Amino acid sequence: MAATMMKANKQLARASVQGRAARVSSRRAVVVRAAAASDNLGFKTMRNGIKEASEESLLTPRFYTTDFDEMEQLFSQQINPNLDMQELEAMCTEFKNDYNQRHFVRNETFKKAAEGITGETRKIFIEFLERSCTAEFSGFLLYKELGRRLKATNPVVAEIFTLMSRDEARHAGFLNKAMSDFNLALDLGFLTKNRKYTFFKPKFIIYATYLSEKIGYWRYISIYRHLQRNPDNQLYPLFEYFENWCQDENRHGDFFTAILKARPEFVNDWVAKLWSRFFCLSVYITMYLNDHQRSAFYESLGLNTTQFNQHVILETNKTTERIFPAVPNVEHPQFFDKMDELVRLNNKVIEIGNSNMPGPLKALARAPYVERMIAG
Repeated sequence: MAATMMKANKQLARASVQGRAARVSSRRAVVVRAAAASDNLGFKTMRNGIKEASEESLLTPRFYTTDFDEMEQLFSQQINPNLDMQELEAMCTEFKNDYNQRHFVRNETFKKAAEGITGETRKIFIEFLERSCTAEFSGFLLYKELGRRLKATNPVVAEIFTLMSRDEARHAGFLNKAMSDFNLALDLGFLTKNRKYTFFKPKFIIYATYLSEKIGYWRYISIYRHLQRNPDNQLYPLFEYFENWCQDENRHGDFFTAILKARPEFVNDWVAKLWSRFFCLSVYITMYLNDHQRSAFYESLGLNTTQFNQHVILETNKTTERIFPAVPNVEHPQFFDKMDELVRLNNKVIEIGNSNMPGPLKALARAPYVERMIAG
């Protein structure tokens, strides 16, 4: 009898310990799930730690494709004798030097800094990293394909595109790794296969990529210089890498400058002037609207979003007018007044989109604001 009671007591004790362990495990699981939910911050995930890409819109970074046969003609020395191969070979040597080969090396401060960024600031940091990563990866895909397609036509130009794709891949990988500090990342392989590609003719690809590289330079160097003057706003070490990083963007832009100089019809006639102004305005407006949707990010770095954007546009325009046949008059007193009005109208469109109206009513409500944006 005594033995039976002792056995029963042992079983009860064991059950009690197991029960406490189960409750502790359950509480830990709840904490882990809560932490995961907190890390996700409302973002949709494909699987644990992998973020769904943001929905595509007119303002999101795009993936591009082009007429590669026409690109081959563009870079054929037989068809295009204006190509300055001596200049291009010098540029190729410059890219081969790979000045930033050892620049993108992380350290232990990244993860620790990310852990200190919480709440809404954490969310907007993730959004910034995603957009930047997607834009850099877009460049990688386009340049890689051009490098592959142009090998037989112009090996020097093909190698330059391949080396530029190396730079863009390095940037995208660095940004995606930064996202993982915030416990999320992008599946870039999935994006490659599933994201929509926008077709641009080669001439338009050159206008758009030139502007993308040059405005990227001015964005990165402006943020870097601001944070060097205001180190207390250096919330995350990524920005300390921007000084050397932006030189990659500058070299890429200089390559496209050489290509534009080799094709007089891209920069000399009235059609070229129209397209040049159009692409400048498209890039400037896209950046202005995007950044003003995310003013909290720039404010977290101690920047005034409007002043930052205006500075970047003014400097990019000065750089661009050296090669483009025409650029907008961004120094006209009314230019930024009109840009600010676009921000106001875009905010109304977003407000309607976030409302509880039925879809058809949203479309009707947005229509007059969209019309005014286009007319403006």
